[in-house]
Amino acid sequence: MSAFRILVLCTGNSARSQIAEALLATRGAQRKRGPVHGASAGSRPAPRVNPFAVEVLALHGILWGDRTPKSIDEVAAEQFDLVITVCDNARDACPIFPGADVQVHWGLPDPAEEQEPELAREAFEATYRALEARITALLALPLGELSAGELRTAATAIHAASPEPEW
Repeated sequence: MSAFRILVLCTGNSARSQIAEALLATRGAQRKRGPVHGASAGSRPAPRVNPFAVEVLALHGILWGDRTPKSIDEVAAEQFDLVITVCDNARDACPIFPGADVQVHWGLPDPAEEQEPELAREAFEATYRALEARITALLALPLGELSAGELRTAATAIHAASPEPEW
C-alpha cells in the first residue's frame, strides 16, 4: 500500500506548516490504517524554521531542529492526495495547487506574530494543540478509501469543529 500524501502550505513555512508536517511525519508513519507522508512548503519561505516551533515540538518529543523551510516551487511537481493551507496568505497565493487531489483550508492565527518570548511560547503551544487535534482526527479517517468529495467534506468538518487556538 502506498502512503497517503499530505502537503501543508503556509506563507513562510516556518511555524504552523512545520508543526503540522512534524505531526504528520511522526504520527502518519505509525498509522495502523496505512502510512501517511507529510510535507510542507511556503509561498515566501523564511530563512529558517521559527525557534519557538522547534522548541514546542521538542517539548512534545519531536526533534525538528535540522529542517529548512521550502518553497512551493520545490514541491510543485509532486502529487498529493490532500493539500491543507493553514494561513490565509498561502490560500490566497495558491488558491489551486496543481498536484492536489483535494485542497482544504485550515486557517489558524500566526503564532510568530507574538514578539514577547513567553507569549510566543504560549502561542506556539496553542497552535501545536490545535494542529494536533485536527491531525489526530484526520489520521483517524479511512483516508485512502474516501472519494475526493468525501475527503474534502471530512477535512473541512474537522477544522470547523475545532476551536480556534487561544493565547
